[in-house]
Amino acid sequence: MGGPSRQCQVCKQAQSKYKCPSCLVPYCSLACFKQHKETPCVKPESTEEKSGTASVKSESSNVAETPSLQPESSEKRSTASPRFQVERKLAVDDRSEVLQILQMQAIASSSEVREALKDEHLQKLISNIDSSPDAMNELDKAMGVDVFRIFTDKILSAINP
Repeated sequence: MGGPSRQCQVCKQAQSKYKCPSCLVPYCSLACFKQHKETPCVKPESTEEKSGTASVKSESSNVAETPSLQPESSEKRSTASPRFQVERKLAVDDRSEVLQILQMQAIASSSEVREALKDEHLQKLISNIDSSPDAMNELDKAMGVDVFRIFTDKILSAINP
């Protein structure tokens, strides 16, 4: 999925795959996230966050395959705006990165997550990530927006009570 690799700032041994939704510290696993959350972290203050937007430098990608874009059928979308569905390879190298059924059920049944998803700005951010050929870059940008970071905290809390 492209971009330079970042080292986990918790264990300092593995490549990070995630960022803390509060302070953006890179971490590699649920265990490292739990360890990081044992001490309170502070979100970085910036003028971009205060305005609700964030700018992220574009990182070059070494992706061998270009994802194909296919327009979604009008049956799938309720809005008139043209959107594209990005086909992505669904294979995962590390099975521990895949959510278990109980974790997915916990997210789906969380009233906090369901309430957060009513926010139109959050819906747009998620849609942008989902429909982007460079989803990792869109995800990095979204992590700079308060509403998205709070949403990711709610998801992590739902699967990690």
